[in-house]
Amino acid sequence: MNASPAASPPSDHSAARRALSWVRAQTADWLRTEGERWIYVVRAMLAAFSALWLAFRLGLDSPFTALATTIVLALPSSGMVLEKALHRFLGTLVGCAAALTLVALFPQAPTVLFIGLALWVALCTGGAAMHRNQQSYSFVLAGYTAVMIAVPAVDAPSGVFMLAVTRVTEVSLGILCSAVVHDVIFPRRHSRAVMRTVQARYAGFIGFCRQVLEHRITPADAELNHLKFAADIAALESGRAAAFFEAGHSRSHTRQLHAFNAAFMTALTTFYTLHRLSHRMRAAGEGPVLALVEPMYAHMAQVLGEELTAARLAQMRTTLNADIAAARARLAAGGAPALERPLLIDFDTAVELLQRFAGNLADFAALYHGLTQQKRQQVSDPGSYSPKTPPAIIAASGFRAGATLLVTAAMWYWLAWPGMVNAILMATIFCALASSSPRPTALVQQVLIGFLLAIPLDFITEFFMVAKADSFFPMMLAALPLFAFAAYLSSSPRWAGVGIGLGMFSATLVVPANMMRYDVESFLSSELSLTMGVAVSYLMFKVVLPEHTMGHRGHVAAALWREAQHACSARLYRLKRRFDNRVRDLLSQLNAAAGPAPSAETRAVVRQGLTLLELGHAVIELRQLIAASHAGDARDSLQAVLRELAAYLDAPSRAAGEAALAAILSAGTAVRAALPDAQHERLARLHMALTDLHSIYTSLLDQLSTGDIHAA
Repeated sequence: MNASPAASPPSDHSAARRALSWVRAQTADWLRTEGERWIYVVRAMLAAFSALWLAFRLGLDSPFTALATTIVLALPSSGMVLEKALHRFLGTLVGCAAALTLVALFPQAPTVLFIGLALWVALCTGGAAMHRNQQSYSFVLAGYTAVMIAVPAVDAPSGVFMLAVTRVTEVSLGILCSAVVHDVIFPRRHSRAVMRTVQARYAGFIGFCRQVLEHRITPADAELNHLKFAADIAALESGRAAAFFEAGHSRSHTRQLHAFNAAFMTALTTFYTLHRLSHRMRAAGEGPVLALVEPMYAHMAQVLGEELTAARLAQMRTTLNADIAAARARLAAGGAPALERPLLIDFDTAVELLQRFAGNLADFAALYHGLTQQKRQQVSDPGSYSPKTPPAIIAASGFRAGATLLVTAAMWYWLAWPGMVNAILMATIFCALASSSPRPTALVQQVLIGFLLAIPLDFITEFFMVAKADSFFPMMLAALPLFAFAAYLSSSPRWAGVGIGLGMFSATLVVPANMMRYDVESFLSSELSLTMGVAVSYLMFKVVLPEHTMGHRGHVAAALWREAQHACSARLYRLKRRFDNRVRDLLSQLNAAAGPAPSAETRAVVRQGLTLLELGHAVIELRQLIAASHAGDARDSLQAVLRELAAYLDAPSRAAGEAALAAILSAGTAVRAALPDAQHERLARLHMALTDLHSIYTSLLDQLSTGDIHAA
């Protein structure tokens, strides 16, 4: 008997389902990659031409300013757009106020006016270099907005107020259109990207710890991982700040993200110290100690391969304490080889660090699970992440920007070329914008390429397409391919600078004014002056203090040494968090400047930075223990260690280093002498002091053995 047709579905139906599944999978993959970029282009174009249409309807003097504002504010997520928009508005207001003040003070003295503008631009650029986040954008805007208002008013000071009002109105219109479009039309929430970053950070750190505990990673690779983690810390902090501007992102969630970042830094520092100790013991061939602690490493690595629930982490800590007690019992009963005093100190330090890391890991995992499961957690304020730029970089950035303004102003005077005003503006803008970049010449070079690429494209678009449009919408269709191409390039990290340059150049030259004049000579003069301004800023970064740029290894090395000095003398309140933040921030700058393949010299600075990080943490903990201790020989000996160590850091030399080592050995003897009579709480503090002394001792030995005892 034949089967009924309903018993087996027709083959064409199953083939159709397979085809539909394939199309759905391909579409989902495209939406995650190229689709995201094209959605970004659609949002950017909608914001740009909405602002342009409104600028024409309102009869604003420079409609291209509203369009250029939307191009600058076109960012991947709504949170980033809103954050940058706020700082652009604030910077514009402050810059206009500065321009009005300077022109009012020096209405008939152009030379003095330009000197005042140069000082203002230098101050603002230095502030931008110091902050290095979206707040720095306010400083950048305050600097070059003053130039944009004051320079055109040199010959007509009475019109400066109208210039300022028009600038604020046009920028505000662009900000409003960008904020509405990016937050309403196909919005991409930055909080989701932040959560993906959190998940990647958690998985990456756990995998890294497991590799180290299983000895599957070299010390050089571990150093590069620490460099990458330092960059991740800064990136997550920046993402947290942007997500704060989005609807639905609560203040408590922001605090949880901040606490997660702080917990990550604490766990990373403890684990680095543990890793360094393990590496030293292996290099020294301390077999008996390794035989006792290796099973603890192996058990912890096994746990890291599983899901780190609260119950599993509690079980791990219980097992770790049992293993430590069993190892101490073996030593006391003679079941293991008797350890000499230095080896016993290494063993005690290793188990103390293991216990500390287990606690740090539990806190880190709890915060992670709270974020991923959207549980509201009560967290204490961990202290703010504080990016810190070396003072020499701040001063050099300000000096370079001020000098650029004066050089281009002098060129304007000697050439007597009206178009040179554009060159002054472009040179000032990009000297300020690139001041916070770790590779400013590469950034300005990309923008310059975008300007050069725009020259033929803008000429064709304006004189062969836009000139034939008789109303707004045909004009929009004529200009749309050019601006869409610029937005598409800016959505790629590799070509972002080229896209920004192409978009800004086109916004200045292609967009018609209310009273349009199609003048080829004026067009060529404008494009030449704009390109010249970017070229001047490129040359200034190449010629004026080229080594004084963000992330330069010499300045980072000196700044790391200064942070270690501050650890010995600065106020203790939240000192550990500030020290950790600043060292990680300096390593992040170094990572950004080094690129994907750090040189041998850069890796040497990384090693020095991580050694100073370990030393600084131990010094701060030692100072905290001293502050909580009673007078006695142990406390006096620890204070002597701090004095000798401060002297070594202030004037590094082999003699000062050996004096500090001698003080540490003497303090260790005094602390061990106090152990038998110590009660439980004081006993724990004394054991912690021994661990910190050992960390300082081995860190100094590393520096003295490699000869790396200079501060720069």
